[in-house]
Amino acid sequence: MTMGPLLVRGMLAGLVAAALDLVFAWIIGEPQVNLAIAFEARQSAAAGMAEEPELISRTVQQTFGLAVAVGLFGVAVGGLFAVAFAVAFGRLGAFGPRATAALLAGGGFVAVALVPFLKYPANPPAVGSHDTVATRTGLYFALVAIAIAVAIVSVQVGRHLAARLGNWNAALAAGAISLLVIIVSYLILPKVDEVSANFPATVLWEFRLASLGVQAVIWTTLGLVFGVLTERFLASRTRAAQVTAPAA
Repeated sequence: MTMGPLLVRGMLAGLVAAALDLVFAWIIGEPQVNLAIAFEARQSAAAGMAEEPELISRTVQQTFGLAVAVGLFGVAVGGLFAVAFAVAFGRLGAFGPRATAALLAGGGFVAVALVPFLKYPANPPAVGSHDTVATRTGLYFALVAIAIAVAIVSVQVGRHLAARLGNWNAALAAGAISLLVIIVSYLILPKVDEVSANFPATVLWEFRLASLGVQAVIWTTLGLVFGVLTERFLASRTRAAQVTAPAA
């Protein structure tokens, strides 16, 4: 397994995922952000507070700024995904490149997006105190690290138990252990709830769904595109080896 070509394909798949994610964010996510900003402006006006000057205009934020941020995120995740694929391929069972990429993408979405989201869902502007940003960010990434570690350990536990329990029972046992660890982590980590009582519930709900949808789009696209590109790459290498074998 050559790492260089896999990294290139991972970053390319990440760019494709970022492009689709950008469209999704513009259509679904940005309207909710605008509603939240408008609510914040009304609250400030009602309290007699002057609006803070924008360091970067809202137009730049939701166009060029958003495109750069999503693009960099897609490339970075694509590169890490390629590394994870190189490690996992052939070690998860008799799965081909597409199936392995799909499994990794599903696991990545659950560990990096879904598990942290259920405990610490994303909040739109006007929600949360500036004084607790560092604490909330640290708790979120701590839960991401826990979820990734649990996913890795659960795979190893499942492989270890498969010889004695069979694949299906081993998978159920590993999943139960993972779920238990996540639940305990939820109970131990502190709760964060800084949503004001008068914030529009619909805006909050739709913003959070949009934030989870952004993650779903990028992980789904990454798994599908990377799987196709890698399968073609490995197939071409196999054909090249078969052609040169008689000459050797």
